[in-house]
Amino acid sequence: MNTKNVIQVEGLTKMFGDFTAVNSLTFNVGKGEIFGFLGANGAGKTTAMKMLIGISTPTSGKAYVAGFNVFTQAEDIKKNIGYMSQKFALYDDLTVKENITFFGGIYGLSRKIIKEKSAVLITELGLEKVANTFVGSLPIGWKQKLSFSVSLLHDPTIVFLDEPTGGVDPITRRQFWEMIYKAANQGTTVFVTTHYMDEAEYCDRVSIMVNGKIEALDTPKKLKEQFSTNTINDVFLKLARG
Repeated sequence: MNTKNVIQVEGLTKMFGDFTAVNSLTFNVGKGEIFGFLGANGAGKTTAMKMLIGISTPTSGKAYVAGFNVFTQAEDIKKNIGYMSQKFALYDDLTVKENITFFGGIYGLSRKIIKEKSAVLITELGLEKVANTFVGSLPIGWKQKLSFSVSLLHDPTIVFLDEPTGGVDPITRRQFWEMIYKAANQGTTVFVTTHYMDEAEYCDRVSIMVNGKIEALDTPKKLKEQFSTNTINDVFLKLARG
């Protein structure tokens, strides 16, 4: 494996019976890179992500995540990545502090480190007044920012974000991306799926999946030049329409 790449994928394929959900993906992601993973519903991006985070075994191909083989070292991958999903991130019936403590424990952090990190995190997010409030009663924007911070508690090499800003307002989305930039600047690789094509413009590089294959992969600027468009959304539409 090339040590400069924290994700290295070659010919990664996933089949369900005769159906090929992910068709021979090949790409690399570097340390501290913000990598956008785009595709319409059914394109195969969620299936691909599940293989990379160690919860689904590929049918064939090769892939290394944080230096670990997705076929034989899935448990090691899980310990060395962060993950945040729009659908499930935090427990609504636990307080802010309890969520941080719970996930810190899952990540294997000591009580002392959890206490220290919890205090820093709550202060950085400005959640001092709601630290003992049930997460379920917080605005969705606060939940998403807290969830992202919790996914970074154990200082993972890579954080996977699956539709992280769904349902939040534009101002909160911008604040969330500022948090992503900060994590990337500190060396964390960010692998993000999104339906918002304007967010793709914030990524260092973008891949666009169509029918299980990556049909385009480059910087947003170069993709727009290649497809003679002004926005990534127009690039996406051209590819989706064939």
